[in-house]
Amino acid sequence: MKLMRVGPVGQERPALLGADGVLRDLSGLTSDIDGAFLAGGGVERVRAAAAAGALPVLDGAGLRTGAPVARPGKVVCIGLNYRDHAEETGAAIPPRPVVFMKDPGTVVGPQDQVLIPRGSVKTDWEVELAVVIGRRARYLDSVQEARQAVAGYAVSNDVSEREFQLEYSGQWDLGKSCETFNPLGPWLVTADEVADPQDLGLALSVNGTERQRSSTKNMIFSVAHIVHYLSQYLVLEPGDVINTGTPAGVALGLPDHPYLRPGDVMELSIDGLGSQRQSLVPA
Repeated sequence: MKLMRVGPVGQERPALLGADGVLRDLSGLTSDIDGAFLAGGGVERVRAAAAAGALPVLDGAGLRTGAPVARPGKVVCIGLNYRDHAEETGAAIPPRPVVFMKDPGTVVGPQDQVLIPRGSVKTDWEVELAVVIGRRARYLDSVQEARQAVAGYAVSNDVSEREFQLEYSGQWDLGKSCETFNPLGPWLVTADEVADPQDLGLALSVNGTERQRSSTKNMIFSVAHIVHYLSQYLVLEPGDVINTGTPAGVALGLPDHPYLRPGDVMELSIDGLGSQRQSLVPA
């Protein structure tokens, strides 16, 4: 299933995009698509209501698409998880997942504007597969358990300010947590609809020029490995988001370092998970 949230910022309504392309209202089942919804059997309730034909049609014409998950408790990111990206940035291939946190307040809709921070000269793009947790994950015993903890997947743009990230601090948080720096969506595609999360093509272009194209099969650490690994060190809660890393082609790694400027447009997509488009404006 493809779960969505549509409407103005702060007033999004939960919805289901059916296989027939019709948008259906989930307001009668839940007030939102969030951690409580995922933890409380919300996906199963939606599936049953859809099968029974009990969901009313929602006219989505002209409605903004919000992030498909409201208020994630945390956004956990995996850095340098594609060999070619590590190589292009001059970093060693990591023997263990490189983990950092991103302010969950950075999460915005897939078509929302991205703000270039004041004083920024090195704002960069990163198309990534996002994993959304569906059940509490703590000290998981196996990668099979890890797979069962995943509610679904989404497209993520892990926007980064490289000067803030790499030159202003020994940690990456400053360059990762600027406002609007995590467009997410358009859909939360439930895990049962993604046959193999390690076989998804992903791509990103800037102003019509392709910058990234790869496949999740090139990830160093798989989705299941990442979820299992993280559960040994922190508790993953329903609604939490994991950004699983980006392939080569970011501005940091390109010879001319074509960092983003006001007026630029990013377009990105992942097979089966939809597409995003953001324009850049000054903060």
